[in-house]
Amino acid sequence: MVLEATMIVIDNSESSRNGDYLPSRFEAQADTVNLIFSAKTGANPESSVGLMSMGGQGPEVLTTLTTDMGKILDGLHRTKIRGTSHFVTGINIAALALKHRQNNSQHQRIIVFTCSPIAEDEKALVKLAKRMKKSNICIDIIAFGELADDTTKKLEAFQEAIKGGDGSYLAIIPPGPSLLSDSVITTPILSGDSPGGGAGMGGATGDSGAGGATEHEFGVDPSLDPELALALRMSYEEEKQRQERERKEKEKAEGKTDLEGIPESSEEQPLLDKDGQPSRSKENSGDKKDKDDDDRMDTA
Repeated sequence: MVLEATMIVIDNSESSRNGDYLPSRFEAQADTVNLIFSAKTGANPESSVGLMSMGGQGPEVLTTLTTDMGKILDGLHRTKIRGTSHFVTGINIAALALKHRQNNSQHQRIIVFTCSPIAEDEKALVKLAKRMKKSNICIDIIAFGELADDTTKKLEAFQEAIKGGDGSYLAIIPPGPSLLSDSVITTPILSGDSPGGGAGMGGATGDSGAGGATEHEFGVDPSLDPELALALRMSYEEEKQRQERERKEKEKAEGKTDLEGIPESSEEQPLLDKDGQPSRSKENSGDKKDKDDDDRMDTA
């Protein structure tokens, strides 16, 4: 995967409180941010990721470009849900943050989450898209929730104006039983870098066709992105091992493992011997008797 500097913009407006994505829209974003960070830095260790929010009184940069996941998690922890989203302003600030990247050879990309109405009109969005395209900044949009037709139309116009050879994608993910992060994996935002892009789920674009998400394990074609496929496989194996450890620890706590090999004490052997001392095994008793006999012989 190419060397990239990626700014992730999360929607922390009041709309993110909705629970149509488990456990909530905001928590679903946080889980997906973790996935995106792992995919970007796992594909190229020199790639960097930043985080900002666009809700409240105005957008806020939470974490500048970094390769430290801990800083991203700290930024998520400090985020408060409030106010309305500022879509255009958020993208402009994210583009400004990308200009201050330390490695100018990194390709610039912005990934925007949106689950709330967009106040700006379509004309303003198209103008913004053309300016970002001129600056060689790719923008991926993850639109989720029950979006109004007007909002969807604006996002599609934005994507149509910015899409190019480097790939800028629009993924519209309706509510459903699947996790938001699982749905994002099947989109070109993470599953491949094929040019063009398109609206909708995004997984229908590229060489794999519409059935690409179901033909390959975890929805990723290893021939298109072997690094991401390997990372997902390792994560799956680690989760299986963790569950196995928890199962064994639970069995151990319930006494199913250690107590099976302990023999039951003999009821024939008294707890105390004739001298009032704790009784020992027959072998030890025999040793004590032999020792007592030897002591008597020495005394005689």
